[in-house]
Amino acid sequence: MKDDITFDPVEGVSVAIVPDEPVATDEGKQIWQVYLLNHNAFPLRNVIVSSNGYGTREDGETVRTSTLRHVIMEVEPQTAVPIEPIDPDLFHLNNQYWVSYYHGPQIFDKKYIFVPDSIVPANLIHISLLDRAGVLHS
Repeated sequence: MKDDITFDPVEGVSVAIVPDEPVATDEGKQIWQVYLLNHNAFPLRNVIVSSNGYGTREDGETVRTSTLRHVIMEVEPQTAVPIEPIDPDLFHLNNQYWVSYYHGPQIFDKKYIFVPDSIVPANLIHISLLDRAGVLHS
């Protein structure tokens, strides 16, 4: 039965983490925003994004964040939608975003994992759909 299911590759969908310029916490810490980008010429329907973080602290203790799930009914072609804010204190963890969506009758899914310390200013690139700089994972 599993052999009857086709697993087509995900193309034209990416996740970006972008510093939110005007927003900072009361402590002055900059907030970053996670976006789902649809570079395709078709909409993504019934999108589910599951996010969590995991890794180890400097003292060797295992850390796992809560799993958050987001439902987006439709992501229009050539657009970006915000998923969630992310605290820079989590950048030392693996930050995973598991995206599932429908295109026609076919379901697609892909995990986007930002490895520890990859979300840094040195890795910022210009993201045309947002017209801002951020860390892009395709």
